[in-house]
Amino acid sequence: MSSRLTRRDFLSDTALVAAASALGVATPVTAATTSSPRKTQSIATRRSNFDQQWRFFQGDAPDADKVTFADATWRTLDLPHDWSIEGSFDEHAPAKGNGAYLPTGIGWYRKSFVLPPSARQKRIVLEFDGVYQRSEVWINGTFLGMRPYGFIGFSYDLTPHLAPLGRLNHIALRVDNSLQPNCRWYSGSGIYRHTWLRITDPVHIAQWGIWVRTPSVNAQTATIMVSAHLSNLGTQDTDLSLTTEILDPSGNVIQHATTSHSLSKGADALVDQQLTIAAPSLWSPATPHLYQARCTIRTGDTQIDQQTTTFGIRSVQFDVDRGFLLNGEHIKMKGVCIHGDGGSVGTAVPERIWERRLQLLQEMGCNAIRLSHNPPAPELLDMLDRKGFLVMAEAFDEWRQPKLQTPEFGYHKYFDEWSERDMTAMIERDRNHPSIVIWSAGNEVPDQSDPQGPATLQTLMDIIRKNDPTRLITVACDQIAAEPKAALPAFLDKLDVVGYNYVDRWRDRREKAYSIDRHDYPQRRFVGTETTAPYGARGVYAVDQSDDLFFERTSNNAIEVEQLQKFIQTYDYVSGDFIWVGIDYLGEARWPNKLAATGPLDTCGFKKDIFYFYQSLWTREPVLHLSPHWNWAGQEGRTIPVTCYTNCDTVELFLNGKSLGVKGYAFPRPGMVGTYGNYPPRAKALQTTADLHITWDVPYAAGVLSARGVKDGKVILTFERKTTGVPAKILLTADHNRIRTSPEDLSHITVSIVDEQGQVVPTANDEITFSVKGAGRILGVDNGQPDSHEPYKATSRRAFSGLALVLLQSSGTAGAITLFASSPSLTSADITINAS
Repeated sequence: MSSRLTRRDFLSDTALVAAASALGVATPVTAATTSSPRKTQSIATRRSNFDQQWRFFQGDAPDADKVTFADATWRTLDLPHDWSIEGSFDEHAPAKGNGAYLPTGIGWYRKSFVLPPSARQKRIVLEFDGVYQRSEVWINGTFLGMRPYGFIGFSYDLTPHLAPLGRLNHIALRVDNSLQPNCRWYSGSGIYRHTWLRITDPVHIAQWGIWVRTPSVNAQTATIMVSAHLSNLGTQDTDLSLTTEILDPSGNVIQHATTSHSLSKGADALVDQQLTIAAPSLWSPATPHLYQARCTIRTGDTQIDQQTTTFGIRSVQFDVDRGFLLNGEHIKMKGVCIHGDGGSVGTAVPERIWERRLQLLQEMGCNAIRLSHNPPAPELLDMLDRKGFLVMAEAFDEWRQPKLQTPEFGYHKYFDEWSERDMTAMIERDRNHPSIVIWSAGNEVPDQSDPQGPATLQTLMDIIRKNDPTRLITVACDQIAAEPKAALPAFLDKLDVVGYNYVDRWRDRREKAYSIDRHDYPQRRFVGTETTAPYGARGVYAVDQSDDLFFERTSNNAIEVEQLQKFIQTYDYVSGDFIWVGIDYLGEARWPNKLAATGPLDTCGFKKDIFYFYQSLWTREPVLHLSPHWNWAGQEGRTIPVTCYTNCDTVELFLNGKSLGVKGYAFPRPGMVGTYGNYPPRAKALQTTADLHITWDVPYAAGVLSARGVKDGKVILTFERKTTGVPAKILLTADHNRIRTSPEDLSHITVSIVDEQGQVVPTANDEITFSVKGAGRILGVDNGQPDSHEPYKATSRRAFSGLALVLLQSSGTAGAITLFASSPSLTSADITINAS
């Protein structure tokens, strides 16, 4: 984890922040003071949130970098900010389907601030967590630099260019996302992540300057190696001491070490310390225990800098035969790939959205996340640590060779000049995260089959190993065994773990999957970096199309997914896989669609039927789910395929109380145990299919479709699908009835169209109008529909398959927030939540 105050640290000092924001002034927040083996006399380090009161102009603005530029007519806003998501969908947008047909272009941001008296003789650094893309920054008219890659954090030292204390300083930033297409998915545009102002002594701990690793771990003891990157930008040599304290998950100091060091002026040093703790609480998905390393530097008894980083104690191994091992125990990675957008908020994603999404993925049984295909927002990695996910962190989607979708303006345009800096920044920022168990240097790079590809790969692997030799490295390869041009053996041989995208894509690998390469390369380590998931929009079924089209597409896709999942779950040597994707995402679409609908969750976070397929396979919790819905007026007598996802032994289906038969499957199929003929009870249950789902062909009749799930001879679950009445009223439900006034928090309000009995009408698409009273605002509206072109920043939305979503957020003050929802032919509804 990067060495930084969290949002919660910042928001706890609301009075200080409010006073600063009122004037557009960045007022630093004091870092928390804690007990130490030595006396503390002062704290000089400050790190404050710098998101408030920016001015924004969408378009180019000549001379906007100048101090005297007049920006009074520009829009005032707080960061993070994504201007693309505020626009209208246009089939002819320059970013095309890659960018979800939303606008891109050029935008300017400006901000003025005054430094406090405590900043005298200090070093002032402005930090950006991410700007998309090609950002140029000025301070008081002086150009600081350009950063083309939009997915990594960076910083600028403002110190030499600041105005005298008490006078205004002027930041100007130009974002150029006009060179299109430059990304294969929706990237957003603007300063879409947080900004920070850091004030330190000239002698300080560098940004991302604490590196923690655990080279020796067992149940009895753990060795903690801490390296602190110290920097002396002052004019004198300095004798200092570095004290590192280890805090346990309860916040108690359990170990410390102090080292003396002489640091020459203008010099940097990496100071290493080794500490040992007894009976460590190990980090794992089941027990994501987190420790902290607090590093303090002093001159004499004066504290001049302090940084704290979070880490976990765990061991990671990818074994040739046993697959992935965490703390010596085999764990199958049950993973999903995710992109960085949050649906209706674009890429400026409040933490609560990610929190809800990760909770849903864990409920599905997911234990691993592939961050495709770039470094994420820092707060997302913090959350993945806390929730116990296994993470594949990925650097790039392009190297030197361009992709078909981005032939001119993709990352290949900048790779030679910037890849080392961008890769180094990612590793230094993220290497303390215990959730990250493997690095991925790239995704589907054409370089894998290029003669220069192995050399490029080696260069990137050298950069990673220089900055973190503790983790293995992969690349997500999509051309293994491809025709007519396959990934080079010299490329694959360099990888610590070979990442397979769509391993079953070619020839007899449909059936044999990894087994061919397992035989040919017995020392190879395998992971499925990307595999097919069932596709489709939530609540949309193809029974109104021709049977041939319906059965070919749906059943073929199901066979592909299920056969590969059975292989992966059966063979330990495959570490696991990451399905594409966990959540529907903006971009990578063809008009009229604006998003890719391949996830078990839609862009609202609503569950699709396929959610229950993975839940039945990936969890031990009882699962029983039927699809499709049972509203097929005009289709009476038509055969409707009914699909059941379950981990029960058998399921009996009923229509209006009449049994349609018992069916069942077992995976994995149990064999005899102990003596010949001795089968476990589960083996004696009826098995009617080798698929991972059960189906019945049911002539449609309105009424009640119900199922009973049996396990070990007992009914443990029941499930019903009812034919509903016509849409009658609106129902509003909140995931949280109380939220914080922080911009990181919000409430997800599910909007349901229900009949008189309160049942969601799965075919309803009524347009609903929203309004808010009180201390809040609507941050976005959505319905998950792939081809809807309604704006996300609006006060109305059509329901899709009976549902819509409103994101309700505090306006920054405590109080009640009431959302009203109405539609001409429906009974209105309202809901109140409280912000505090």
